[in-house]
Amino acid sequence: MKIGEAARASGVTAKMIRHYEAIGLLPPASRSEANYRDYGEAEIHALRFIRRARDLGFSLHEIASLLALWGDRHRASAEVKRLALAHVEALEAKARDLSAMAATLRHLAAHCHGDSRPDCPILDELARSN
Repeated sequence: MKIGEAARASGVTAKMIRHYEAIGLLPPASRSEANYRDYGEAEIHALRFIRRARDLGFSLHEIASLLALWGDRHRASAEVKRLALAHVEALEAKARDLSAMAATLRHLAAHCHGDSRPDCPILDELARSN
């Protein structure tokens, strides 16, 4: 199937398919006699794998590792689990950081009168030098 059909079948845009090929995450597709990219079920399956991994927030580097592990039928599942749990830790740290940012902004907004006066603790905090 051509790249547009592969995009529809996998849920990955044609632009991202080209990008994944360019960075080596996905092997270059075979070409038809008319020089169109030609994708088969294996490539569609790999693209769906990549899309799902991206949906879960894995980086391209992590996805490359996961793809290599997925393709290695003699791999130890311990390595896959290690990668997944490391990603969970990173997501949880990011969630803590986002929660702290939200709390700070909530506090600042609570102390802002939000009226016609020019004084604003939100802007004062943003302008503050550490």
